[in-house]
Amino acid sequence: MEAVFTAVAVGFEAIGAAAMIVGFGIALVLGARSLARHEGGQAAFTTLRTTLGAAILLGLEVLVAADLIRTITSKPSLEDAAILGLIVLIRTILSISIQIEIEGTLPWRRALLRSGGQMIGDAVAKDRAAQQAAGAARGPAPADPRTP
Repeated sequence: MEAVFTAVAVGFEAIGAAAMIVGFGIALVLGARSLARHEGGQAAFTTLRTTLGAAILLGLEVLVAADLIRTITSKPSLEDAAILGLIVLIRTILSISIQIEIEGTLPWRRALLRSGGQMIGDAVAKDRAAQQAAGAARGPAPADPRTP
């Protein structure tokens, strides 16, 4: 049974790392698309920074879950519990710091709680809306002369 929980914890760690790596890629793409739409460097930087912060936040949340699962598999010793508690505390403080940096407000003062995944989804939706607005500003695409 211990091997199963260890494998699950390792899986969660891999998912957390993958969330940060994929989020970094998404942040780069959204920042580049913002620049390509000539929204300015400040808007591109803000998009990049917010999206990357959200990806790190999501990854940290998953890594904390991996740590909690790992507690199930560890032998109960005071030293192991203290080390794991310190790791979870550090990751939690990092998560709160990143969330405050992204949103500009304390997490418990927000009316609606948002996770890192929701924030990435918001960034992608905002990018899609801006892309559609840019396409609408250019006008309709020319008709294909081969169609009747």
